[in-house]
Amino acid sequence: MIEDWVRLGALLEDDPEVGKAIRHAGRDGGDVRAALFDALDDAGALAYMEWSDSGVELADALAQVPRVFQTGADLDEVGDVAGRLTEAITRADGILSAHDLRTVYLDEGSDACPLVVVASGDVEEITALAARLSFTARTF
Repeated sequence: MIEDWVRLGALLEDDPEVGKAIRHAGRDGGDVRAALFDALDDAGALAYMEWSDSGVELADALAQVPRVFQTGADLDEVGDVAGRLTEAITRADGILSAHDLRTVYLDEGSDACPLVVVASGDVEEITALAARLSFTARTF
């Protein structure tokens, strides 16, 4: 099962430290899910949002994610969304899809909204692996 977590981590972020952190937690009997989130955060791949956040806050957070930064995607339209965060995420996802990227929500078991940006072609495998691990990962 640890290999599924390592694979999931690799799909979410290509920094090898993510896999190392997951393996370390698995070896030491630690919380592998927490290790995944910590490693994603350390790699800068996690846009950690609150459901009450605005489109402006989402645009700012996503702009810092390395995969988004590398594309130069213009997220100004995301900041124009005055509604709920889910509407802003949907708008961001549409913009990022032009760069072959998708925004994925990872359920960490809290009231927060942790997001990662992944290659579009990896979404199906990510959601399948997460389901196998009793963990929710979904797009908007």
